[in-house]
Amino acid sequence: MEQEVVKLRCHRIGCNATFTEDDNPEGSCQYHDAGPIFHDGMKEWSCCKKRSHDFTLFLEIPGCKTGKHTTEKPVLAKVTASPKKPIPPPTAATTTNLSSKESCPRCKQGFFCSDHGSQAKQAPLARSNVGTQGSSAPPKKVIDINEPQTCRNRGCGKTFKEKDNHETACCYHPGPAIFHDRLRGWKCCDIHVKEFDEFMSIPPCTKGWHNADPAS
Repeated sequence: MEQEVVKLRCHRIGCNATFTEDDNPEGSCQYHDAGPIFHDGMKEWSCCKKRSHDFTLFLEIPGCKTGKHTTEKPVLAKVTASPKKPIPPPTAATTTNLSSKESCPRCKQGFFCSDHGSQAKQAPLARSNVGTQGSSAPPKKVIDINEPQTCRNRGCGKTFKEKDNHETACCYHPGPAIFHDRLRGWKCCDIHVKEFDEFMSIPPCTKGWHNADPAS
């Protein structure tokens, strides 16, 4: 009788994949090796400087380091946001440049931009319309019920097949995530911690269907 292969969950930040001791080559894990920075509503990985205003998109930023999977919890370096530098009053020339949203790289990517405040208001409005315009939304693509998919629900991230999906298959956080006064937590279950790795380990509080569509 063949011995059952035990799959382990990688604890590196940004990976969360499953692996076995016999199948764990160098370079199979892609992860972040430094803690995140949360400042003025922006989330940034201090190791690669990649950032996002949306927490779900922030967690989906691919890791910048590669190595082997591990079950050891990472020890993240303490990082803090650098203090803001005083901003001089805008001149006529700089005011003209700041008013050009088309040339602003942050506005192009949909990130929050303190220079063009209206740009930040447009992005969440577009996302909210997706959920309210149920009948006018474009139909979802047809998925093979046997095709492996990755659940995008917050706190899940598991691989599933649609044929095995059901109303209690997924354990997740409906959210939203809250970052305030150096505390991280989930509003849905009212749990708050100080360290990011502790935040990522908060057990999900809700059961439901797996969801591979992050826009829904």
